[in-house]
Amino acid sequence: MGFTIGAIGGLGGIRDIHQLRPGARRRHRATAATAVAEYTGLWGWPVVPGARAARTAGGRTECSCGAAVCPAPGAHPLDASLEVPAGATLDEAGEAWARCPGAALLLPTGRRFDVIEIGEAAGRHALVRLERMGLPLGPVALAPHGRMWFFVAPGAAAELPELLYRMGWDDARLDLTGLGEGEHVTAPPSDLAGLGPVRWLRPPTLDAANRPPQARLLLGTLAYVCHRSAA
Repeated sequence: MGFTIGAIGGLGGIRDIHQLRPGARRRHRATAATAVAEYTGLWGWPVVPGARAARTAGGRTECSCGAAVCPAPGAHPLDASLEVPAGATLDEAGEAWARCPGAALLLPTGRRFDVIEIGEAAGRHALVRLERMGLPLGPVALAPHGRMWFFVAPGAAAELPELLYRMGWDDARLDLTGLGEGEHVTAPPSDLAGLGPVRWLRPPTLDAANRPPQARLLLGTLAYVCHRSAA
């Protein structure tokens, strides 16, 4: 069964792609390819096709990967070998995505950027504080499971324990993690695990996409608001 990218092109929700009229399927594929080309060609980020999830009539979550028991339904790459590289054109993106119709758009972390993930409530407070302080910010995304993703320079995930130690936050209980090499985040406007679409709170810009901020510039504020939220 093929899955559609529900948030792209106004199709809404996850449906079997074969239920769509031929014209709608063509528009869906074209719009998905345009989104892929924007990430690869404009922002210089590779894109990996990801699995999609759907709820069954019995309330179970099924993954489009076809596994009988999937550990992460709708939240993992389908085939890393089908990655669309940075710099791909619209035609190249369309040709690549035609091999995996309906796939979610996933961005590999650990290359052009890492991600610092925190809870939504703390993340919104942090975002306001960081903007008021005038600190450099990269893209920021909100996922439907209540997590916020702050895009930072690559290497942050591996350095996170040491950075927290140097700042004196190593012994605090912080709802704060790093996503780096070998991991992925779902790219807007794809949906995550059948829960709903990921969306940008601060969309990419040419400067932010190519030169995301160093994690140490943001980490003090992120750790502080996480600590306050826990308290």
